[in-house]
Amino acid sequence: MITNWEESFNLFQKVVSSSSKAVQIRALIKVAHLSNSAPADVLARAVPILTQILGSSSSPSVQEASAYCLKRIAHQGNGDRMATLIGQHGAIPIILRLLQHSEDSFQWVLVKCLWSLVTFGKHNRVIVVRNGGLEMVISMLGLCTGSMRRYLLEILSALTLLRGVRRVIMSLEGLQFLVEAVKFGGMASRERAAHAVGCLGVVKAVRRKLVDLGAMQMLIELLREGDASTKLVAGNALGVVSSHIACIRPLAQAGVIPLYVELLKGHDPIGKEIAEDVFCVLAVAEVNAVAIAEHLVLILKGNDEEAKDAAADILWDLSSYNHSVPFIRNSGAIPILVQLLRNGSSEVRDKVSGAIAQLSYSAGNRAALVEAGAVPVLIDMLVDELEGLRENAAEALISFSEDASLRNRISEAFTVTSFQEMQNRLVEIQNSDVHMARSLRQMSIEHLTWDPDMI
Repeated sequence: MITNWEESFNLFQKVVSSSSKAVQIRALIKVAHLSNSAPADVLARAVPILTQILGSSSSPSVQEASAYCLKRIAHQGNGDRMATLIGQHGAIPIILRLLQHSEDSFQWVLVKCLWSLVTFGKHNRVIVVRNGGLEMVISMLGLCTGSMRRYLLEILSALTLLRGVRRVIMSLEGLQFLVEAVKFGGMASRERAAHAVGCLGVVKAVRRKLVDLGAMQMLIELLREGDASTKLVAGNALGVVSSHIACIRPLAQAGVIPLYVELLKGHDPIGKEIAEDVFCVLAVAEVNAVAIAEHLVLILKGNDEEAKDAAADILWDLSSYNHSVPFIRNSGAIPILVQLLRNGSSEVRDKVSGAIAQLSYSAGNRAALVEAGAVPVLIDMLVDELEGLRENAAEALISFSEDASLRNRISEAFTVTSFQEMQNRLVEIQNSDVHMARSLRQMSIEHLTWDPDMI
C-alpha cells in the first residue's frame, strides 16, 4: 500500500520520461490500477503527462497504455471533474486522430476511453462533436459488427443529448443507429437514446422514418424493461412517435395499455400526464376505448386517490368521444363515478363532475345516472363552495331538464342561482353560434380567400 503519494508521483514522472517502452507501459498500467485509491490532486497532475504521452509517443503500445490509464482516471472523482479535466487538456482530438488508423486492442482501448470521457464528462461531448467525432462514430457503426458496437452506440446516445447533434443526425444517416441504441446498451444509454428519439419524433417527417426503422417496438420493449425514470422517458417518446392514426391499433395490439396503466398508477405526476395523453390518443380507436375504460374503472374502485384523480380526468376526456360513450356506460363506470361524486376528495369530485356533465348529453347515460342516484347529488352540488363543481353540476342538470321524461325529477334545481346562470350562459353561446352561422352564410368564397382582415 502506498503511503507517500508525492514520492510515487515523482518516480512515475521519471520513469515515463526516460525509461524503455516496456518499463513505461508497466508504469502506466500500475497508475491505472492505483487510480481507485490515488488522491484526486495526484491524478489531476498525472493527466497532462498522460495526454502528452498519448499524443507524442512513437509506440502504439505506450499510447494504448496511456489511453487505458486516462480511461480509468475519467471514472474517478466527484461528478465529472476528472473526465472534464482530461478533455480540457486536449486528449479528445488526439483520441479521434488515433482512432482513424488504429485497430485491434488499441482501437478497443481508444473507443472505451472516448466512451468514458463522454459518459462522465458532459462538456466533452461538445469537444467530440467539434472535432468530427460524431461523423466518425456513425462511420464506425456502419462497419463495426463486434462487441465494440455497444460502446459506439452508447457514445452516440451521449452525443445526442446535444440539440445540435439531433438536428444533423438524420442528414448523417445516423438515425438508424440511434433507434438501435434504444435497444442495446446500458439502461442509462438506452434512456438517452429514447429521449433523443422523442425529441426528433416531434417532426412529422422524422416520426414516420422512426416508425419505419422500428422505433415503436424498441420503445415498447424499453417501457416494459426499464427502471422508473427510464419508463417515463420511453413512455413519453413512444407517445410522440406513435401519434399517428396508422400507429394507434398496432400500438395497443402490442400490449402497451397495461404499461401505461402502470405509469398512471405510479407516484410520479409526469408519468400520470404521459399516460393521460397517450390514452386520449389511443381511445380514438373503439377497441382501445373499451380496454382503457375497463382499466380506468378498476383504478376508480381502488384506494389510490392520485390514481383515481388521473383516471377520472381521462374518463372526462373520453366522454367527449361519441364512440366511447356506450363503452364507458357498459364498463360499469357510472355507478362508481356517482359514488365518488358523493364521497371522493375535492380533486376527484372535480374531475368526476366534469365527466358526468359530459356523459349527461347522452340519453342512455342520463338514464344510467338517474338509476345510480346522481340527480340529488348534482342538485346538492349547485350550492357547493367550489365554482367548478357548481358549474359541472348545473351543466349536467340542464341536460336532464331538456329531457322531457326526466325534467320533473330536477324541478327543484330551477330556482337555484348557479343553475339559472348556466342556462343563461348556454343561451348566449347558442345565440352566438347562430349569429356566426348567419355571418358565414353571407360571406362568399372570395371574402374568405381575399380579404386580408380574415388572414
